[in-house]
Amino acid sequence: MSVVRESSAKIALSTASVYPERTPDAFELAARLGYDGVEIMVGADPVSQDVDVLERLSDHYQLPILAIHAPCLLVTQRVWGKDPWAKLQRAQRAAERVGARTVVVHPPFRWQRDYAREFETGLARMREETDIVFAVENMFPLRARGNEVVPYSPGWNPVDYDFPQVTLDLSHTAVSGVDAMEMFGKLGDRVAHLHLADGLGTANKDEHLVPGRGNQPCAAILERLAGGGFGGLVVLEINTRKAASRTDRIDDLTEALAFARRHLTAPSKA
Repeated sequence: MSVVRESSAKIALSTASVYPERTPDAFELAARLGYDGVEIMVGADPVSQDVDVLERLSDHYQLPILAIHAPCLLVTQRVWGKDPWAKLQRAQRAAERVGARTVVVHPPFRWQRDYAREFETGLARMREETDIVFAVENMFPLRARGNEVVPYSPGWNPVDYDFPQVTLDLSHTAVSGVDAMEMFGKLGDRVAHLHLADGLGTANKDEHLVPGRGNQPCAAILERLAGGGFGGLVVLEINTRKAASRTDRIDDLTEALAFARRHLTAPSKA
């Protein structure tokens, strides 16, 4: 007899998903809609940088902080200082303090030469000093006039490197043009963290659509994770900045959560 087995994986809301609303709004909406917790995107919002305030928000909404996304974006190059190692260490301390299991980190930019040179060995040293998981995210090249420019070093694709834990981002697979199922298969149990979003593969456009609105195999990957007993975290990291109203934003966040819950199941024979 076939039955449906639900995954034990938790589903979190990235605070980036409510932009231009702010970090406190992400806690409020995640709690209201029934998310299991939040991933803090450390960014320009001062609240996202302040662990004391984050702890108070978590206590107030009775909602755990499940992951910290280190400030790795171009627009956050000065958040928590300029030294990328110091920023990553600060993300580790923040995660340890709030009880988060994972720090999401991007590969270095090419111009961060010293950081890029030591990235793999430096991460390995940090792993020896903490139980925090450092999950390196797949990124994407940029394309112009038929040429491909890779702004990351050692590269944008974690399949090519030995990072033991990886964040698989399905909007990034769309913009990079890779086969997401093939990447997922090659990474195997190194996938420790999923950024769930969709995309249509528009050149140089990281869309972060609500899952089901693009062409990425969001449902299939969730079902495969469930079937494999995935114990990591599924994070809805979608773009709602163009929502016409707060009601529309809430509708998007509700739809995204329902999609994740519906597909984070696997058939099982009993």
